[in-house]
Amino acid sequence: MGFLDKILGKKEAPIQSKHDFWNWFLKHEKEFFEVVKDGKNIHKGFLDKLAPKLEEVHDGIYFLTGMFDNQTAELILTPDGAIRNIYAIEELVNEAPQIQGWRFTALKPASDIKDVSINYENFDFNKDNIKFFPNLNKNYPDEIDLTIIYESYTDEKKAEITNGVYIFLDNYLGELHSVTLIDNLTVTGNNDISEELIPIEKLEDYLIWREKEFVEKYEGTRHNTEKDNYSGFESNTKDGRIVIGLMNTDLLSWDQKASHPWMFIITIPFDGTNNNGMPDKETYELLNEIEDEVILDLKDLMGYLNVGRETLANRREIFFACKNFRKPTKVADQLIEKYSGSFDISYEIYKDKYWKTFRHYEPR
Repeated sequence: MGFLDKILGKKEAPIQSKHDFWNWFLKHEKEFFEVVKDGKNIHKGFLDKLAPKLEEVHDGIYFLTGMFDNQTAELILTPDGAIRNIYAIEELVNEAPQIQGWRFTALKPASDIKDVSINYENFDFNKDNIKFFPNLNKNYPDEIDLTIIYESYTDEKKAEITNGVYIFLDNYLGELHSVTLIDNLTVTGNNDISEELIPIEKLEDYLIWREKEFVEKYEGTRHNTEKDNYSGFESNTKDGRIVIGLMNTDLLSWDQKASHPWMFIITIPFDGTNNNGMPDKETYELLNEIEDEVILDLKDLMGYLNVGRETLANRREIFFACKNFRKPTKVADQLIEKYSGSFDISYEIYKDKYWKTFRHYEPR
């Protein structure tokens, strides 16, 4: 075996934990440092080796690298805008060992606006050609809805310009603030705009002020669901399939919804059905066990409200409204792994301060 290893090259053990990843990195950090410092062969010498190892830790971890200063290489891990992967990156960086000559950063950090200049798809984005104004809606006073004005905007290049603006905001505000503080964002040109335009360098202060107001408004807000009322709903999809819902009606009429702004939806497809497309007894019991397991992990008094569920032909969806996004995404990943042999579980998590997701269940 030793002779074959010498000929073929010894195969590295798979990465099964964050600890395994950092042990692997420690074995190669000196050669990686030299590659980054030299700057001539970064992809082949470092990034192409790093990518598959990060993939073994968790899907959707991207990265940037370069010299932080003359003696320190920096590795920035980023979810590239995917909220579901933030917790995994933060946990991985938190477990990073102290390595002389290396700096590890979770998510793209904020930068001084004077230093942020992005070229993307032949468009330049900087503080001089981007402005903004807030869209205020009395029905949704807590939403941060922004219109970004880019002076070289064209409808034909809307997708490219919008992506460029998002990259600019990631670098200016820092990735965490960019993807979590802004509820809605529209990019357009300055034609036919009557609102007063605000320099983009004022955006950070605006977001900090709005977030501070929001936190103070809902600080300490809790909802104990133990004695809440639930109602059953039955309807049909457009193709005639039955939909059965069980919803917490007290939560649906609650006037503090925005205090739990993150919608977390777990989807569990299933095969075992009876004649009307609903789960058979065995499947029904297993679905309920999974739901009970999630509720035990995501307790209401900790900021995770089980709003209800829907069951239709071959699918159950479980709904939560949450104060934060980190624990739900971690719970979902653990659930997917645990039941991978039985169900193809998936999930969504997104900002919805006014619970528009459940609008069709509210009394009209």
